[in-house]
Amino acid sequence: FKRKGQGDSFRYPQGCKLEQGNNRVYLPKLGWMRYRNSRAVLGEVKNITISQKNGKWFASIQTEREMEQAVHPSNTVIGIDLGVAKFAILSTGEVFAPINSLRTKQARLARYQRAMSRKTKFSKNWLKAKSKVAKLHSTITNIRKDYLHKTSTAISKNHAIIAIEALKVGNMSKSAAGTADKKGRNVKAKSGLNKTILDQGWFEFRRQLEYKQAWLGGQVIAVPPQYTSQRCACCGHTAKANRTTQSKFACLACGHSENADINAARNI
Repeated sequence: FKRKGQGDSFRYPQGCKLEQGNNRVYLPKLGWMRYRNSRAVLGEVKNITISQKNGKWFASIQTEREMEQAVHPSNTVIGIDLGVAKFAILSTGEVFAPINSLRTKQARLARYQRAMSRKTKFSKNWLKAKSKVAKLHSTITNIRKDYLHKTSTAISKNHAIIAIEALKVGNMSKSAAGTADKKGRNVKAKSGLNKTILDQGWFEFRRQLEYKQAWLGGQVIAVPPQYTSQRCACCGHTAKANRTTQSKFACLACGHSENADINAARNI
């Protein structure tokens, strides 16, 4: 059983028909229905899942077709260092700035949530306020996904092998509140950092790179992130003192100096 209003979806495993030229789909017991043809549907239709989100209905069409093993058009290998101040830094020196979709909408989201908290729960006005909060959350998610798709597509098209940090986002974004007996330190600052980390979508970015590289015939390699920011990309000397500031790396052994994020991407 499904709770009403959460995960509203149902699947047609058979009996579906599709007419892309007329922008309509046949669903058993519902008949022919019009839809917006957002992309070409290739192959034989196997099943269709209908889902509802924020008052809009979506059709996810699963198809089956044969494809030859793809060969990536490029032959380059790069490393990617992920961060907060800069979303992604490539070993080639290319930088992708963060989108921070939650931060840009945070004030409006707080205003909508305060308005919702003042309404009588489950009343019509409360449901209207809840709908506004849900739509804004959907907007924040769509902005983030759009940026991640554009960035991952640009990187995967130009590089055959991509090495990326295997970050454990859950551990990195744990609360610093501590326990009732042993209070944490810098709780507010850590809370803001956690929110910014989760706003980046690092794991979703890695997931998109993996399946896009599989389509193109490339490869994604997950690398342990330990000491990548402290190791010299030239001589391999590893020391905490090599990272003098947040943005500057200067090796104490060979004297190599470079931007800290680019050095870390080269290590990766």
